[in-house]
Amino acid sequence: MADILAQKPLDGKKIVLGVTGGIAAYKAVEVVSRLRKAGAEVHVIMTRAAQDFVTELTFREISGQAVTTSMWEKVTQHKVEHIALANLADLMLVVPATANFLAKAAAGLADDMLTTTLLATQAPVFLAPAMNTNMYENPVTQKNLRELAARGFHLIEPASGLLACGVTGKGRLPEPVDIVAQVISFCAKERDLLGRKILVTAGGTREPLDPVRYLGNRSTGRMGYAIAQAAAARGAKVVLVSGPSALPVPSGVRRVSVETAREMREAVLREFDDADAVIKAAAVADYRPKNVAANKIKKSEGEFTLVLERNPDILWELGQKKRQQVLVGFAAETTKLEEYARGKLAKKNLDFIVANDVSRADAGFAVDTNCAKLFMRDGTVHDCPLTSKAELAGIILDHVRECLP
Repeated sequence: MADILAQKPLDGKKIVLGVTGGIAAYKAVEVVSRLRKAGAEVHVIMTRAAQDFVTELTFREISGQAVTTSMWEKVTQHKVEHIALANLADLMLVVPATANFLAKAAAGLADDMLTTTLLATQAPVFLAPAMNTNMYENPVTQKNLRELAARGFHLIEPASGLLACGVTGKGRLPEPVDIVAQVISFCAKERDLLGRKILVTAGGTREPLDPVRYLGNRSTGRMGYAIAQAAAARGAKVVLVSGPSALPVPSGVRRVSVETAREMREAVLREFDDADAVIKAAAVADYRPKNVAANKIKKSEGEFTLVLERNPDILWELGQKKRQQVLVGFAAETTKLEEYARGKLAKKNLDFIVANDVSRADAGFAVDTNCAKLFMRDGTVHDCPLTSKAELAGIILDHVRECLP
């Protein structure tokens, strides 16, 4: 790691580092030191409780910058200080992130300088949770972590071991060298898709039955939207072809709204030729009603027969058309995951396929987490255990980048 730091991989980066009131606050001193050795300019914000563990003077000397401890201090080099720090940051990092801080961040509270700056920044945010094992595993804390991950926060997984309270379990702050390594890794790839056009599809399609009813599925679009957001953050020009979804359009993304599978096909084909990569995360209806009633179908006695016809297979068609494009598919299955995924990978001429078991309560539709297996064209398989959809989006894009010519 010393050799890496000597190369100044964070040269020119401005990092705002928050320190909250946990026993692991002392490790934040080494984090600041390593960030500076890597070339970063570090501005520290301490909560009131953090000052009971480490002094302001320590961080001021190690960072070489004034330390912010209150919203009510006399203004120094900044004007509206929390806004100035929020705008200044290329990245925010909170070490340690206590259970109390996570709860406030998830709720959007802004009752001190750190939470106010966090709410105002548009920079990527890394959180390093550290606390007692029971506090970490508490359902409320886990809910807060899922909520933050769904919003795009980067969570640095706590380590397991002997904690300061005498309990052995998960909740230890990772070593500073590992925290800084994650920041360096992120910054190294944060613009690695600059100039690339990434086409992403998301959400479910709706096939009308009459003016009131339609055939659809349970997809909310969260996985596709997470991919679009992550690709834009890495510098890509992103086009998001989306079925109906309540999710907001990610910053820097152009959304094309569609409803039916045929509308999605038309939109995708319009954007395909100049795309560098296509990631088909949408849950597209395989069938549509053969006849769409002009008026609402009224209830009647006896059975009702609905005749369906096949929708176009968009992914197969792209597989036949592709030249240099990287083509990624999804296989949302409830059984025979590997068999169906490998079959789809070959049949549709994909570079790789993301397969997940949507029968799982924590990895299907309408949840913030996912787990998947990535089946590659060359036969290799990458296992992605349960994580946030935002984190999985980053993993998918890492593999897209490797496949790009």
